[in-house]
Amino acid sequence: VPTTGEEESLVVVQSYDDLSRKLWKLEDLPLSITAVQGAHPALRYTQVFPPEPVMLDYSFFDRGKACRSLLPKEGKPCPHYITPITVICHMEGSGKWPHDRIAIRHIRAAFHISLAELLKKHHNYTCRPCPTHLDVWKDGLVFRIQVAYHREPQVLRESVNAEGLLVVRDNEEAQALEMATIHKPLLTSTLHGLQQQHSCFGAVCRLAKRWLAAQLFSEDITEDTSDLLVASLFLHPAPFSPPSSPQVGFLRFLRLLSAFDWRNHPLVVNLNNQLTVAEYTEIKNDFMASRESLPVMFIATPKDKKLSLWTRRAPSVQMLQRAMMVAAESLKVLEHQLMDGSQIQDMRVIMRPPLDAYDVLIHLNPKQVPLLRHAVDPSAVSFSRGVMAESAAQPGGAMPVIDYNPVSLYLTELRDAFGDLALFFCDPYGGTVISVLWKPKAFVPAPFKTSQMAARSVEVTGEEVKTIPNVEAILEDFRVMGKGLVKSVEARTEKWML
Repeated sequence: VPTTGEEESLVVVQSYDDLSRKLWKLEDLPLSITAVQGAHPALRYTQVFPPEPVMLDYSFFDRGKACRSLLPKEGKPCPHYITPITVICHMEGSGKWPHDRIAIRHIRAAFHISLAELLKKHHNYTCRPCPTHLDVWKDGLVFRIQVAYHREPQVLRESVNAEGLLVVRDNEEAQALEMATIHKPLLTSTLHGLQQQHSCFGAVCRLAKRWLAAQLFSEDITEDTSDLLVASLFLHPAPFSPPSSPQVGFLRFLRLLSAFDWRNHPLVVNLNNQLTVAEYTEIKNDFMASRESLPVMFIATPKDKKLSLWTRRAPSVQMLQRAMMVAAESLKVLEHQLMDGSQIQDMRVIMRPPLDAYDVLIHLNPKQVPLLRHAVDPSAVSFSRGVMAESAAQPGGAMPVIDYNPVSLYLTELRDAFGDLALFFCDPYGGTVISVLWKPKAFVPAPFKTSQMAARSVEVTGEEVKTIPNVEAILEDFRVMGKGLVKSVEARTEKWML
């Protein structure tokens, strides 16, 4: 039965609160816990489809020999997708912590093992510790606990050069760790507070993200970016009052995305009302002074005034322009529906992207698409995915298959292998088509180099030897890489720029 999702989000938050209390009460740890923070959209009521507690049908799975974990059975449909809900667990600072990146990782892994043993002993939770995290199976949900040490990003930035001097240099690894253990938990708690003030905030976020995903923009405008865009509608609603219904909030989101002057203005999101008038002016002046080196979509917050951490990597200029254009058209369609009483009120019209602009379509086997039931137009055929209907989750039992989504794994492989030649798009919520767009420069003949012959064929003109992408081989690679998942590859040959 379709719901608004608020009830499911509340169940997740309550289960997380219970786990948090139990973590705080744990004793016999070498160092005490100083903070337990949620870092997942479900914990701020903005997850498009919140995780639902499930009871597993064990006959659907194989058992791992070395551990009590379940494994997908060959020939069966892809199992029910179980989202790991990220929880950051900060440990106190101490002289016991080493000052070496490898040693810190080993200590964190040891903490994951200790936490697993204590949670099993005191609460009978099924746990699976890993070097990077600890998965806890609780109330039919999976919580992924990551132990964090506040000085680790600094240690990652430090290195000793050939002269024996300590050099501090920023790097992607340190930035990613800070994002995961500091910025995301802070954003989650702040937006959770905003949801407490405005009851429809979460619903607007979820509508906005479902639209972005359906229109194939979710890789470019990420979940965190989208939540910040929606937060700005509630924190800076002028000349209106804050949205009081999800529909109004969604219309304003489309208007903001399509009409905001991203080229000449930063979008300032004053979370917790922390920014002063002087800081507003400073953000705008710094933005104008460094405009060329800053992201095309610049979002400033009280903790991030100069860099726009959330949009540093995406969207690109081209993708933002397309998103603005599609948002403007979607807004027109919805406004026309609202103004014309004779029209059927159907929001799904704006969730069906035109696919005629793409060069290749990879059609997927619905059996192996775990989120098929969340598609904009759900399939008439449904598959059993190893969960019992309407059953209460029990503590203990075998660890389920976690975070297993063949579609997203296949997309990652495609981007790694062919990211220099093409862009790949897919609706993460039950999409059964991957749309491929060749990059404009992909088919420009390149000088022959033996080190750069992957997926390329040779063209000889006189004394010149050039290479171009071998499209037939690439399409065959799409099929081979996606064996079992790919149903067919539809090439639109007239669009190749050969």
